[in-house]
Amino acid sequence: MITRYLLVALVAGLLAGVLATVAQHARVVPLILEAEKYETAPDAAHDHSSALDLGLFTPAQAHEHAAEGEDEGGMLFGVDRLTGTLMANLVTGTGFALILMAASLLSGRSVTLANGAVWGVLGWLVFQMAPALGLPPELPGFPAGDLMARQIWWVGCAAATAGALALFLLRPEIWAKAFGVVLMLAPHAIGAPQPEDVSTSVPALLAAEYASAALATGLFFWVMIGLGIGALNQRYVDRAA
Repeated sequence: MITRYLLVALVAGLLAGVLATVAQHARVVPLILEAEKYETAPDAAHDHSSALDLGLFTPAQAHEHAAEGEDEGGMLFGVDRLTGTLMANLVTGTGFALILMAASLLSGRSVTLANGAVWGVLGWLVFQMAPALGLPPELPGFPAGDLMARQIWWVGCAAATAGALALFLLRPEIWAKAFGVVLMLAPHAIGAPQPEDVSTSVPALLAAEYASAALATGLFFWVMIGLGIGALNQRYVDRAA
């Protein structure tokens, strides 16, 4: 049975990665290309999300980092930007789908087509929305804080948010709800590491549009993972059981 769960997660993650790439190409890439016009130095690339360096970057940020890692001629590690982003999204989608499936098995709550979107939204809250409150998606040319400090904060924020949601949803006790609130707010009370110099030539309106587009495409990605796992679970896992 565990093999079926793994296959379901792999297929759902790969499908979500493909769909996320299409969504990014439509909404995120044009904003990145526009922001690149404002970069004043060829070596001014910044790290934007500690999630990338942990292998946990969100698909809404994949084009952003692909743009930064390109060689002259629009190549990223030997492939063009679109191909590189697709590859990153496939790996990311698979990894997050496995995490979502593991959370389902550990909690004893099956992912179905009816609740798949809810599972997806919960994943988005943990891995993208909550960390984005302290480290919002940033365009090329934006300054960034210390990389290691941002990695530590990102992991702590995601873990705290996941723990808080587990307490909210799985434990009925009042103390659990109260502790969940404290746990969820703790990373933001500490505060995410910020750069000393926040000056940038990128227009604020463009940055705001990018943050919105990145979060929206990230939500789409996560909902597709949840729905994909739910549909495949009902068709192959539940039927076999």
